[in-house]
Amino acid sequence: MRLLLIEPSDPGPEWAPFSCARPIAELRAGAFRIWERWRRLVHLEQVAVVSPATPHFADVGSIPLVDPGSIRGPALVARSTFVPLGERVELPPPGGGLACQGSTVAWVVGPGETWRGPDEVVDPVEIKGLKLAGTYDLVTACERLLEHDCAGMSEEEHHAVPSGCVVIGDPRGVVARTASVEPHVVFDVRKGPIVLEPDSVVRAGTRLEGPLYLGHHSWLLGGAIRHSSIGPHCRVHGEVAYSVFLGYANKSHDGFVGHSVLGQWVNLGAGTVTSNLKNTYGEVRLELPDGRLGTGRQNLGTLFGDHAKTAIGALLGAGTVVGAGANVLGGPVPRYVRAFAWGAAGEERMAAEGFLTVARRVMPRRGVDVTPQIATSLRALHARLRR
Repeated sequence: MRLLLIEPSDPGPEWAPFSCARPIAELRAGAFRIWERWRRLVHLEQVAVVSPATPHFADVGSIPLVDPGSIRGPALVARSTFVPLGERVELPPPGGGLACQGSTVAWVVGPGETWRGPDEVVDPVEIKGLKLAGTYDLVTACERLLEHDCAGMSEEEHHAVPSGCVVIGDPRGVVARTASVEPHVVFDVRKGPIVLEPDSVVRAGTRLEGPLYLGHHSWLLGGAIRHSSIGPHCRVHGEVAYSVFLGYANKSHDGFVGHSVLGQWVNLGAGTVTSNLKNTYGEVRLELPDGRLGTGRQNLGTLFGDHAKTAIGALLGAGTVVGAGANVLGGPVPRYVRAFAWGAAGEERMAAEGFLTVARRVMPRRGVDVTPQIATSLRALHARLRR
């Protein structure tokens, strides 16, 4: 049986800057990507995504795409806009499904059968989880799910606190899986556990406050970092709070990043600062090409698309959206920066070959070759979003 994550055929503006750029299933909700959360719940090893809006998508660690016309059983078809919470559920027989609060979120398709679409299922198995309304709800998932995720990992295994470090709270809240931790690191686990995946690095002078998840091969280079989910192969320094790094992102310098989402291959220049609260303490709204979009959130920083970059000293207002491949140079920075913009105003755009040239310089720095498949994906991304 396969696990197939089904995506909206036309993700709306609420999914900016990842709409038509990256499958929703590839986004990080809590400590795990959405497809990883589904796989943990149903224990199916074969995973793919049905994402009509992102043809040819491929990135390091991504799951394969499946043609929408080939959804046949045996399979479990699950919504990628729903984040399940739990470790294991027994699947109902073919024709059944999984639901949360009366709304069906997954369907069991029998061998040889074709999925009929997202109909409501009679007597589904009830599960817990969080429905995502847009990209900004990845911050909500970080707030609500990260402590549970890290607590589950801390219950599975315990490791000795690295020598020369200080723990505020119960030392059992620190899980350092063969991570390299220098002396004089402070672990504050009073609000939740801290999980360091294998081959991660924490330099002296870093203060960590849980719940906090650090993916493999990621480095924390100093500063105060709290309640954040940081994927693999990231470099992080400065003050970071309630933020989500999908992976392979670079924030190696000082500057505050709060209640923000960073796509893969993002690079923030020294002194880049995000605001995460309006002076009025009111709801943060996104300024998008089609108009304003309410988020229902009081705290929201910047949403950075894949391969976005900022120059030194970039100042970003609450609820800023930076499109994929954009280069934020100069200022002031508007609340919406178009994909592949060259300069904050976005009047100039980066050409496809220029974008690919930069990617070929950047990605090998994290040990990732731009294969023909990834090059095709990047060209398709530019063609979709350059319009």
